[in-house]
Amino acid sequence: MKRSPVLANRHTKARDHALRQIAHVGPFLEGALCQFQRPGCAKPGWHLTFKQKGRTRTVYVPLELVTDVKSWTRNYKHLKRLIRQVTRHSLGLIHGHVASRRAANRFRALTHR
Repeated sequence: MKRSPVLANRHTKARDHALRQIAHVGPFLEGALCQFQRPGCAKPGWHLTFKQKGRTRTVYVPLELVTDVKSWTRNYKHLKRLIRQVTRHSLGLIHGHVASRRAANRFRALTHR
């Protein structure tokens, strides 16, 4: 498949920046980390809730892993934001390309009269 060169504009630069940031995202995990009170225990318990094959699943998270799992879920949210940025700027490139082609066609139509 032949790629046409894309001019470096704000969408290209912003998309490339977001793609570089994606490469530096550490370990990630989809889900929500929730605290719950265990009966007869002073310390709270933690569980991770996530979707798997359309069903909600819950996994107990040991206290030793809570800080790591918090970081992983935070990284996942950051990754989702970056993916939305890449998508938005890629769509901007498509819209800009279509607009410039239409403008070029209008210009050709005016000059060939």
